[in-house]
Amino acid sequence: MDESQLADIAPAPAPAPAPATVAQLDVLARGEPLLAIDDLVAGYGAMQVLHGVSLRVARGQSLCLIGPNGAGKSTVLHSIFGLTDIVSGSIKVDGADVTRLPPSRRLQHSGIAYVLQDNSVFPDMTVEENLWMGGWLLPSPRDARERAERVFERYASLRKRRAQRAAVLSGGERRLLEISRALIMQPKLLLIDEPSIGLEPRFIDMVFSILRELQRVDGMTIVMVEQNATKGLEFADVGYVLVAGRVALADTGNALRDNPQVGRIFLGA
Repeated sequence: MDESQLADIAPAPAPAPAPATVAQLDVLARGEPLLAIDDLVAGYGAMQVLHGVSLRVARGQSLCLIGPNGAGKSTVLHSIFGLTDIVSGSIKVDGADVTRLPPSRRLQHSGIAYVLQDNSVFPDMTVEENLWMGGWLLPSPRDARERAERVFERYASLRKRRAQRAAVLSGGERRLLEISRALIMQPKLLLIDEPSIGLEPRFIDMVFSILRELQRVDGMTIVMVEQNATKGLEFADVGYVLVAGRVALADTGNALRDNPQVGRIFLGA
């Protein structure tokens, strides 16, 4: 059998997905986004990573970004928090343009908090001191201490270890501490990069339970990047698939989780 005959019987490659339109993104965000990104082109120095990304998430919604390595997922979070070089496009929070604001202004005045992917606790500080560090932009240290007490009232596991060095915490407790430290500034938008990374399954479930409570009880808006796409999409109201710095697909989290095109092309299923 020659190559032409093989071509006749070989399955056709899966068609590339049509890029999500802004109109589709608006519908997913119920038409009233807390966070709105339009045509964002951004990167690091001369290296452009995002090529016209638009994003919408409503107040109290959760959104999960998935996609292959190098797709630009973490760069979206970095851009929202002010850690990239933005070439063009806009980022608005609650209708206010924050595109050119430094990270401290975005945290203090726009209510954007960021939980990093890497272990960011201060291991030689106590749990309590780590929480105080989350309030470095507050008017006084007393304000940070008062808010730390509210965290201890909420999370008994941290309260029991408040005077211990953060180095002794388990992986799940460290992640809880990182999230709790971000809460000291009482953000309205929480960015979290790879919440499950490096954690045992029981701690992964714990972290997602904490995030679910923050969303459903506190009304917090959450935008996450998650390596465990199934877990992230099960959690999120809305999911985006990024490919090569662009939004390739957007839908409800459950719809993307069950979309065979996502599994076949992007998740290696």
